[in-house]
Amino acid sequence: MTSATVDQIDTKPLPVMLASLWSKHLKLLAIATLAILAIFWRDGVDMVRTWWTISTYNHCLLIVPILYYLVQQRKEELAKLAPEIWLPGLLVTGLASLGWFLGEAAGVAFARQLGLLMMLQGAVVTLLGPTVARGLIFPLGFSFFLVPFGEEFVPFLQMVTAELSMIFLGWANIPAFIDGVFISTPTGYFEVAEACSGIKFLIAMLAYGALVSNVCFQSWNRRTLFMIAAVIVPVLANGIRAFGTIYIAHHSSLDFAAGFDHIFYGWFFFAFVLILVMAIGWPFFDRKIDDPMIDGEALRGKQSLRTTQPKPVTVMAVMAAIILIPVLWTSALAAQESPVPDKIALPEVTGWEIVDYRPLYLWQPRFDGSSHQLLGRYRNRSTGAEVDLSIAVYDRQEDGREIVGYGQGALVPDSGWSRNRSLEAPDGADAVELIAPGPVVRDVVSFYRIGGKLTGSGSVVKLETLKSNIFGGPQQAVAILVSSETNREESPRIPINAFLADLGPVDKLADAMAGLR
Repeated sequence: MTSATVDQIDTKPLPVMLASLWSKHLKLLAIATLAILAIFWRDGVDMVRTWWTISTYNHCLLIVPILYYLVQQRKEELAKLAPEIWLPGLLVTGLASLGWFLGEAAGVAFARQLGLLMMLQGAVVTLLGPTVARGLIFPLGFSFFLVPFGEEFVPFLQMVTAELSMIFLGWANIPAFIDGVFISTPTGYFEVAEACSGIKFLIAMLAYGALVSNVCFQSWNRRTLFMIAAVIVPVLANGIRAFGTIYIAHHSSLDFAAGFDHIFYGWFFFAFVLILVMAIGWPFFDRKIDDPMIDGEALRGKQSLRTTQPKPVTVMAVMAAIILIPVLWTSALAAQESPVPDKIALPEVTGWEIVDYRPLYLWQPRFDGSSHQLLGRYRNRSTGAEVDLSIAVYDRQEDGREIVGYGQGALVPDSGWSRNRSLEAPDGADAVELIAPGPVVRDVVSFYRIGGKLTGSGSVVKLETLKSNIFGGPQQAVAILVSSETNREESPRIPINAFLADLGPVDKLADAMAGLR
């Protein structure tokens, strides 16, 4: 009886000592996780709102239950390991805190949200130890897909889709002409819009490909090849879809093609691509269904527990300090005043008169949260040429009040305007060609003034915002957009260049609008 009892105790999957350790460390991890989420709840809420409201990131809603499933897959093997407090894990927390700080200072939501996620990862590494973290390496890595990313690749993917469509149209002997993201055929005029770039399917396929690579493959060569297929197949399929819409329109009608694309494009298209990628990879799966995801015994053999552990209270206090210092610093700088004039007005420009704003197609730049925003039309007294001037002034930038960002500036989503191409710009500016139904062509030259610099680069704006929010200094920021439209053959840049020459130094105008001169 005694022998049997000893055997039963020896074969228990969760020895009493390990069970006690896991209980203690999981409680510490739960406290740290809840504290981090409470401190950075705004960033967490913004992430969830993005998952729910933007179709590109709807798949992120599935990532959380998938992470739970991945941990459950490893639960029995992890139970063989002894969790421990590992001080070097605080370096991960420190790096994450720094990333959040830079994102907060520069007004970059992606950096703040990535910092939040990495703080949670740092808590896992610190409070469970390196060996357990090694056993959780894939779930920790897969959690990066919780952070919304990829919108910056939309213009590139639009061009790729348009170029692929042209290749396929050539193979089908359909005459076509491409102008940026617009394709003309004898049937009609087609736009490869942002929604047609295929970005949402590509991002979702990256997440799905990573999951399948881990669950279904053991060979790293096969995993790599499957991930390559998960990238290439959606891009090619999206090009074929765009070509198919034009092909159907060429042989039937625009209305029928639009209706077909509306039905086909969506999650049905994603399901088709998913099945296609799985069909390619299925014959090469090399992980058996009952194979463990990790080898707990092998990991435990490499684990060397120290006889003395840091005090949990001390470690939690240090972690709290690492996390809170950037928060307190940014809060202190946000309290600084950066006044702008109570009222601003469109400037007088020699040789030009202000007239009623009557665009061929409505265009209204967007600058959410600006302190002041103006939009007016000028007519040249000699030539009759017309130019539009938009000015936006910010006393400071903060979450929801960024002068540059997606949907901010000249191109407003769902406004009827589409970005066609970048143009040569004057020094300190950026220029872009927009097209609206008609077609109406509008060239826009954008200047930004911040931190004493005049630039057209969004990256420079973010960098200057970052510097002012870290080290203090003037917080004011100004956007000045000069544009002209036409539905004729002449270039809109001719009146723009003439207006800029008569306007004088743009930096002086920006400083005057911000009350800095």
